[in-house]
Amino acid sequence: MNVAVLSESPADEAALRFLVGAVLGRPPRLVAPGFRARGWPNVAQVLPAVIRHLHFNTDAQLLAVVVDADDSVVHGRSHDTPGYFHPHCRMCQLRAVFRQTNKKIARSPRPHASAGGVLRGVGVAVPAVEGWYLCGRDDSVTESAWVAGQESGYRPYSRAELKLRVYGTDRPSLPLQIECALREIERHRRDTRRLEYDFPGFAALADDVRAAGRNQSEGRLAP
Repeated sequence: MNVAVLSESPADEAALRFLVGAVLGRPPRLVAPGFRARGWPNVAQVLPAVIRHLHFNTDAQLLAVVVDADDSVVHGRSHDTPGYFHPHCRMCQLRAVFRQTNKKIARSPRPHASAGGVLRGVGVAVPAVEGWYLCGRDDSVTESAWVAGQESGYRPYSRAELKLRVYGTDRPSLPLQIECALREIERHRRDTRRLEYDFPGFAALADDVRAAGRNQSEGRLAP
C-alpha cells in the first residue's frame, strides 16, 4: 500500500510509519507528503494542502495523521454518531478536514492512481504520543486514566512526566526521540491489540488503516 504520514515532528512520523506497518502486517510503500508540520495547529492548517498534493501529484492511497490530544476534549463514542461534530475534539476536526477536502476534489481525476481518493487514517494520542510508547511498560498510563483525570480535575501524570519516563529527560534531542520511540513500539510489532485497547485514539487509526488495506485487497484501490 502507498502510504504518506503526517504528524507533529519527524520523530512522531518515524514512529507512525512503523505503527502503520505493524497494523498492516507488512511494510508500506512510503510516499512523501510534500509538507512538514510542527505542532498541532500547523498539522490542522497544512492538512488540506497535503491531501490535495497527494491526490494530484502522487499515487498515495492512504494518509496517516497523528497528533497529540494535549488538554483538548478526548474523542468518545458519542462523537461517532453520524452528523455529530465536537469543535474541541481533534479527532473530529481532522476527520472533518478529510471529508471537506475530499468532497471538493472528488470529481478531479488522479493522474497517478487508477481509482479512489486519498483515504484517511487519523489517530490522536492521549494526552501525547509518549503515552503510546509507554503502553505495556507502565500500566498506569492509559487513555481511560487520562480521561478520568480530566473529569475529576486531578491529572494522573503530566505530559512532561511522560517525556521524562520515555526519554530520561524533558528536553530530548531529535535523534534520542527517534531512538526511544522506535525501541518502545518495537514491542507492538507483531500484535497491536494492547495498544488499541489501552488507547482508543490509536484504535481509531488502526481501524482506518485496516479499512484501507481491505479496500486494496478487494481491488478498490490501485496496487
